[in-house]
Amino acid sequence: MFSVYQSSRTRYKNDMESFINKYNVSRETYQNLEKMVNLLQQWQNKFNLVSRNSLADVWTRHIADSAGLFKYLPAEVDSVYDLGSGAGFPGLVLAIMAKEIYPSAKFTLIESITKKTLYLNAVKDALMLDNVCIINARAEDLTLPPADVVTARAVASLDKLLNCVFKLTSRQTKLIFPKGKTYQDELTEALKKWNFKVGVQKNEESEDGIILLLENLRRKKK
Repeated sequence: MFSVYQSSRTRYKNDMESFINKYNVSRETYQNLEKMVNLLQQWQNKFNLVSRNSLADVWTRHIADSAGLFKYLPAEVDSVYDLGSGAGFPGLVLAIMAKEIYPSAKFTLIESITKKTLYLNAVKDALMLDNVCIINARAEDLTLPPADVVTARAVASLDKLLNCVFKLTSRQTKLIFPKGKTYQDELTEALKKWNFKVGVQKNEESEDGIILLLENLRRKKK
């Protein structure tokens, strides 16, 4: 039993060090991410925030996978909406990373499950993230000004995502959606109802994953 625990801790430490070396974040940013991970581990005992199997690989499966989206934020970003924020991936991670680099950017985390918003607010308060707003609601029920950026990770198929976020976007809004190996099928289905400019980038944190970058979203006329 001890050897299994020791192996898990060694992997955790190695993953954490790999993240620090790859993303070269500041000491304050790293410390805040580590605090977030600690809070996630504590709250996981109360609520099922992430799959139990992924918790041991949290730095690669969740933190790094979210941090990989950071470089796609536009230089003049002011507002980011994160749909279905869940345990804070990618919204909280991006907000923590942006605090020093984009101090004027505001991150709105939209989560419909109340117990998950309790956790999100606990992290926000513990880390004093004044650049974060948390809304307990369904995105399609909200009326908010169009965002500069909308993110969503492991929430729904592309067509369903676009239906949820359309009211929260303008043609200038950049949509950043990590997707898996079936993304081509999702694109094909979405293009039956939507027009948009699309870019596809390799997800460096996932063997089969990609990152969809959408702009100029318009609903097709029937």
